[in-house]
Amino acid sequence: MRFLGYEVKTGMFSWLLHRITGVGITIFLFFHIWTQTQIYGGPEKFNAVMEFYKSPLIKISEILLMGAIIFHALNGLRIVIVDFAEGSRYHKKLFWGAMAATAVLFLVGTWIVVSRTMLH
Repeated sequence: MRFLGYEVKTGMFSWLLHRITGVGITIFLFFHIWTQTQIYGGPEKFNAVMEFYKSPLIKISEILLMGAIIFHALNGLRIVIVDFAEGSRYHKKLFWGAMAATAVLFLVGTWIVVSRTMLH
């Protein structure tokens, strides 16, 4: 597959997804810190923030965040293995293993979140 003139292979795809999830997690962190500081504005502000956190958009964002964190963590472990444990010969298998584990953990985590928060 080619993208912007570059041939996209497993290593580049992994690199790109790792950067995207890292930036997304960082943006969430700043957003989370900002919303938490809004709580100190009194009971009305606190209640408004809590209602905002109950919105469907936030619930979907939390599920996407969970997926980003799972992938970022597992891909980070893959990078450590490839860099320090002579795993470069197996980097494609390790990447697809990390993707499969991400998919399984994401599906299980999504089911737990949805069944405990959205179905009640």
